[in-house]
Amino acid sequence: MAAKVLDSYALMVFFNDEPGAEEVERLLLKAEGGNPRLLMSVINWGEIYCSVMRGASQQSAEEKAREIAGMPIELVPVEADLELVRQAAVFKATRKLSYADAFAAALAKLRKAELVTGDPEFRALEGEIKIAWVG
Repeated sequence: MAAKVLDSYALMVFFNDEPGAEEVERLLLKAEGGNPRLLMSVINWGEIYCSVMRGASQQSAEEKAREIAGMPIELVPVEADLELVRQAAVFKATRKLSYADAFAAALAKLRKAELVTGDPEFRALEGEIKIAWVG
C-alpha cells in the first residue's frame, strides 16, 4: 500500500479552500478506502493548531483538531523515535526549512513516502524525497 505524508500546508489549503484544495480532498477520499495510507507528524499537527489559533481562536483550533481526528490520517508520534528526530535535525541544519517542515520531510524519507505539499521551501529537497505538489 502506498503511503503519503501530509505537510501542514496541504491541510491548510484544504481548510481554507485555496488552490489545490480539490486535490487534497480527492486524496482524503481515496484514503478513506485505505489507499493511499496518509501519515502526518504530530509536529505538523501542532503547526496547524498553532496557525489556526493565531489566525482565529483556540476554539477554532480545537474544531480543526476534531476535524483532523475524523480524517483518515495516521498521526505519527515523535516520542522515542530518535531516527525521525535525527533526520529532521539533519534537514533543518542543511536546508532552509522550518523545524516542522523538517519533520514532514524526514517522515517522508524514512517511510519512503511521497510528501504532499505546496510549500516552496521543500524545493530544496527535490531529488532526495518524492514530492506531490498541490495548488
